[in-house]
Amino acid sequence: MRHQLNFACEGATLAASLDDAAGGTGLLIVSGGNEIRSGAHRGMAMLAARIAEAGYPVFRFDRRGIGDSEGANGGFESSGPDIRAAIAAFREAAPHVSRIIAFGNCDAASALLLHQPLSFNGLIVANPWTYDGDAEDAEAPALPPASAIRARYLARLKDPKSLLRLIRGEVDFRKLFRGLSALKTPAAPPAPDGLASRIDNAVAILACPVIILLATGDRTAQAFVENCPAALNCVPVERLASASHSFAGDDGEWLAARIVDILGR
Repeated sequence: MRHQLNFACEGATLAASLDDAAGGTGLLIVSGGNEIRSGAHRGMAMLAARIAEAGYPVFRFDRRGIGDSEGANGGFESSGPDIRAAIAAFREAAPHVSRIIAFGNCDAASALLLHQPLSFNGLIVANPWTYDGDAEDAEAPALPPASAIRARYLARLKDPKSLLRLIRGEVDFRKLFRGLSALKTPAAPPAPDGLASRIDNAVAILACPVIILLATGDRTAQAFVENCPAALNCVPVERLASASHSFAGDDGEWLAARIVDILGR
């Protein structure tokens, strides 16, 4: 059953939802960007229902200045107090929960990594945001990272249908040359004080277990792979062959299954 509730954070009243279940391990969902707790196209609300149906309580909330919550919106880099207050509210609303795992996608994933230490038993972070600036304010590069372009063109060269399209002149050569030109330009290393470097460093010193989920065709995930090599080498990574940043449609079933599996470990 889903309950609506409120809790306090630094003088502001925040809105939250609890999908109750009997399990002793709970999931705290942190929304990305300026999305309300239901997520893009109600994706997080549907995810919460799936997880609760599997027996795990799920807590979602609107951070300050978003949705039904009071206060000023300071972006994901200022959301540490909101997350800490949500943890306390989750424990109060579901006292039978002894373990809490957190899930976040995009800059919510980055927030969970940056605001450590937090009293979690584990983290599930998906497609972490590594561009400087908020996910809804900063502009992503016009092209994917060079590694993603190489992989895409290599796959096409191995595909007879793509070669046939090239021979027939059915390929947009302007788009092709634009992509190939990106391979000639070496990528600038992340700035030492930039978001990508800070996330890379944060993963290396995490006090709780973390699993990274990546949609391999998503540009944000591709940038994370390009910019945070140390993180990829020190924590488990699970990949889905999809371009859906928010795990829409059937990808939502994969996401729910992965989270249920992790919660049950």
